Amino acid sequence: MKKRIFRSICVVALFSMLIATWTATSIIGQETNRKTHEDVRREVHYLAAGLEEDGSEYLNELEKLEKTNLADSDNRISRITWITKDGTVIYDSYTSPSSLPNHADRPEVKAALEKGEGETFRVSDTLAEQTYYYAKRLSNGTVIRVASTTRTDLASVIHTVPAMLVMAGVIFAITMALADAQTKRIVKPINELDPDNPQPDQVYEELYPLVRSLQKQKLTIQQQMQTLRKKQEEFTAITENMKEGFIVVDSKANVISYNSSAVRILGVDIESMEHSENGQEHRNVLSFNRSASFREVVNDALNGERGQQNLELNGRYYQLIASPVVESGDKRGAVLVILDVTEQQNREELRREFTANVSHELKTPLTSISGYAEIMKDGLVRPEDMGRFSEKIYSEAQRLITLVGDIIKLSRLDEEKVEIEKTDVDLCQIAAGVVTRLKETAHTTGIEISLTAKPAVVNGASQILDEMIFNLCENAIKYNRPHGRVDVVVDEINHHPTVIVKDTGIGIAEKDQDRIFERFYRVDKSHSRQIGGTGLGLSIVKHGAIYHKAKVEMDSKVGVGTTIRIVFP
Repeated sequence: MKKRIFRSICVVALFSMLIATWTATSIIGQETNRKTHEDVRREVHYLAAGLEEDGSEYLNELEKLEKTNLADSDNRISRITWITKDGTVIYDSYTSPSSLPNHADRPEVKAALEKGEGETFRVSDTLAEQTYYYAKRLSNGTVIRVASTTRTDLASVIHTVPAMLVMAGVIFAITMALADAQTKRIVKPINELDPDNPQPDQVYEELYPLVRSLQKQKLTIQQQMQTLRKKQEEFTAITENMKEGFIVVDSKANVISYNSSAVRILGVDIESMEHSENGQEHRNVLSFNRSASFREVVNDALNGERGQQNLELNGRYYQLIASPVVESGDKRGAVLVILDVTEQQNREELRREFTANVSHELKTPLTSISGYAEIMKDGLVRPEDMGRFSEKIYSEAQRLITLVGDIIKLSRLDEEKVEIEKTDVDLCQIAAGVVTRLKETAHTTGIEISLTAKPAVVNGASQILDEMIFNLCENAIKYNRPHGRVDVVVDEINHHPTVIVKDTGIGIAEKDQDRIFERFYRVDKSHSRQIGGTGLGLSIVKHGAIYHKAKVEMDSKVGVGTTIRIVFP
């Protein structure tokens, strides 16, 4: 054991000496190279400034004053070269420019022409010397380059080998003597140590609690790391599955964490952003969005106040909520949540529009009724006209009743509180009943209505289904041309119960087709007033389809006619 320890110490000492020598030589070489690079860069910047100011006269004056002032030591010589845009050498401090080849393909020159500056290394074939080139583009497009040649690390080591060998011999001899003494000192207490009954005054007794403490600490750290990793994974899983945008920033507004929804909502190009940040560890949250509203809500949160703003991005509406993160009274950062409120915004807009339309539609028949009644009250109606005035009042009252009824139906469908039990309903029977009720109306207006039906059963509310088919057929009759047709088809198409109502009427312009199912929307308001109706029929069809999870499809061409299909699941 003694010999093994002795040999180990000697070997370790020898290798340590070699490694230390090599490391020291390398560090010195690297430091020398670093200083050389700094000097060369500084020199290039000085030369560039002089050339920008005085042009070629600067180099001539510099050469006259001191031809050797670019050498820092006897193993590094600087060389100045001035190159045009096309790579032609117009000045060289070593040789005649005309004897030099075109430098346009030199890496450092190409980089300088493209990026403003460039650098490269070239090692000699003997590996004894290395040359560092640094080039900078001037404002006129020319390139000034300085080259410095130094020994390579290998050459520097070889140069110091004789001295290293002498020093190694001396150190090795001293090491052997010290190793022998140290071996005896180490081995003696170990040999005298009783492993079964170690005494307090024996050497290395302190190592036992240290080892046990380290083992316990290691186990604790492993458990803590595992817990932390698990919590991080849970946090990431939760935030990545949120449809809301989520951003966490520190007290300096630098982003700590964010989810993919935030990137999608704000339209952030993460790859471009990382490239533009030049490798910075953190990016400012304002790089996600630079709008005034975004900046204001972030500043509010970082100042310790809860901020809230509305944003409109890419045609959608978002609510940005920022809450401060405070710990022990110190502002640590903020949490930003981006909520998509487009649907709420649209519903609110529709609600306002619906309220305005309802007010208008209710006011019209009430005004008419009030006007006729006032004339009759004042005795301004001749006896023979009383019947006509009464008929108008009755007609407007019926229109008002129908309108209120349709509004109630829509409200119930909107609130999904239709208290009608769903049963298996044959669409064929409902369509037959609708066609029968409308035959007289169709005949009066010169419209031919026909039914082609096969059994098609759906699970639904028969009253709502009846209203849907009735409204479709009634509209097809009202907006038809004289002596036109309305064809009603009920069938199972691709295993889906389907109702088709096709007419040969006036048709619907393409620009209006997306809006005809809106409440009170009329393509031709004057014509709609003449033929009556509340403007809610197709809206009831749409909401009834939603209630039954059905799809409404439409094909229409102006002057040809309209086909509407209700496809049930």
